[in-house]
Amino acid sequence: MSTETENKELLRGGQFLVKETNCEDVFTPEDFNEEQKMMKDSVKEFVDREIWPNKEEFEKKNYALTEEIMNKAGELGFLGVAVPEEYDGLGMGFVSTMLVCDYISGATGSIATAFGAHTGIGTMPITLYGTEEQKKKYVPKLATGEWFGAYCLTEPGAGSDANSGKTKAVLSEDGKEYLISGQKMWISNAGFANLFIVFARIEDDKNITGFIVEKDTSNGITFGEEEKKLGIHASSTRQVFFNETKVPAENMLGGRGDGFKIAMNALNVGRIKLAAACLDAQRRVTDGSVKYANERIQFDTPIAKFGAIKSKLAEMATSAYVGESASYRAAKNIEDRIALRMKDGNSHQEAELKGVEEYAIECSILKVACSEDIQNCSDEGIQVFGGMGFSADTPMESAWRDARISRIYEGTNEINRMLAVGMLVKKAMKGHVDLLGPATAVGNELTGIPSFDKPDYSQLFAEEKEILKNLKKVFLMVAGSAVQKFGPQLEEHQQLLLASADILIEIYMAESAILRTEKNAKRFGENKQTEQIAMSQLYLYHAVDIVTQKAKEGIVSFAEGDEQRMMLMGLKRFTKYQNQPNVVALRNTIADKLTTENKYCF
Repeated sequence: MSTETENKELLRGGQFLVKETNCEDVFTPEDFNEEQKMMKDSVKEFVDREIWPNKEEFEKKNYALTEEIMNKAGELGFLGVAVPEEYDGLGMGFVSTMLVCDYISGATGSIATAFGAHTGIGTMPITLYGTEEQKKKYVPKLATGEWFGAYCLTEPGAGSDANSGKTKAVLSEDGKEYLISGQKMWISNAGFANLFIVFARIEDDKNITGFIVEKDTSNGITFGEEEKKLGIHASSTRQVFFNETKVPAENMLGGRGDGFKIAMNALNVGRIKLAAACLDAQRRVTDGSVKYANERIQFDTPIAKFGAIKSKLAEMATSAYVGESASYRAAKNIEDRIALRMKDGNSHQEAELKGVEEYAIECSILKVACSEDIQNCSDEGIQVFGGMGFSADTPMESAWRDARISRIYEGTNEINRMLAVGMLVKKAMKGHVDLLGPATAVGNELTGIPSFDKPDYSQLFAEEKEILKNLKKVFLMVAGSAVQKFGPQLEEHQQLLLASADILIEIYMAESAILRTEKNAKRFGENKQTEQIAMSQLYLYHAVDIVTQKAKEGIVSFAEGDEQRMMLMGLKRFTKYQNQPNVVALRNTIADKLTTENKYCF
């Protein structure tokens, strides 16, 4: 483990809310090492050569092309980045696996889905939960692309409630195999997968169990037709039916009843990887929009010169920059936590599982934020292109359609919002994150006399960091009061949880951008980070508005009388700017840089 990792304080998942993070302790894309830069370049080169020129074919539902691209990705080692070397993978760290997922996913959602389903939920459950025999038998084939994997969890009656599946696994009389019967739907890669991770219930077990099932159509496995979908047209998506499919008993994954745990942990990794998969899509949409705005002349002027277009381009670039900042910050935290656990004697499997589980809150935050940002970004991309944006001849409409699924899979954004707050409360109850102390301090501050000292905001981001501290107080005030009021019944108040989650999301995303920019301003000089400073300030400006709105919604939903008045006054105090930024000037600064460089250049 590097000295840098040893010398910095590694916060636990969710602790960003109650502890200060030094900018030197966050990892940023500017910290990629030489190996990572080479990997990034080779993935980009592959996408620009093999995928981007064939966008039209993917929209025509060319499933064979998706399989061909996946084969080529396997030959180049991209499918085995996260797989340990002893199973024919590259054995690279978590940041590198995020990086490959990021840059391979931007050209089309069809490949993003095929790649994510195979490398994540198709391969990972075996590397993390498989026996040594299972890993030796299956993982090398999956790592090299000789075989492709799929993940069979969802059923017609079991979507968000994953543990309610009806698929049955019955042990044969001789105890040598299980007979699996049931129906699975929305199975990515089903059309060309050689292996399925299937979840089924044994007898009346409380929890489902996972199985590794090889494709064999003579063994009771049949498939529905390819689904007709809004987007990801060349991603194979079918129903899979099992009719007394024989599975050797030794192909049980993990222990009996471990299926729900396996499914949930696989989804944690899937969520942060999904966030990464939205990043290069945003860069490419922004790139295309900037180039078009520079070329499109109206009223004898490139539309890039118009304030209305500048506003859009600046906001698109800002969301991409902030998403990158937060995704790679969390990825490095996970990588460092894995390294710490391995140093403490954990196996690779245990270390990776616990490392990702530690940051499940951040994984949910990122999944929600980045999936919504790519939707907004592609929507604005269509608007920049105007009538042409609505045409299938430009890449904007397919980007918009492909983006839509991101808010649904790996757990809907509503589920992930509620999970983020629910997991934080559980961590507090276990003593992993001290919410009670800081929440009590905020309560005392509300009843105390506010300070009228004029703070010194001469340093870069001095006021922004003060605002972030105050936004954290807003979360503690709203969520803390809600927990006191409702206790374990809090999960029944879904709209309150959603509002609290939005506050949590804005804090993490805004802080990540500010810390990244502060770190880079210190090492490269503030004058080299002018636009990045503008993006960080612009994002925080919006974050304050969102936090104000969501906190108010929460407060008036459960507080009355004096308590409500006091909390609303506290909210006003905690969301106050001394020096309001000139938002129009910030957007112009960002947009002018983009149009001068004629691309997303951050």
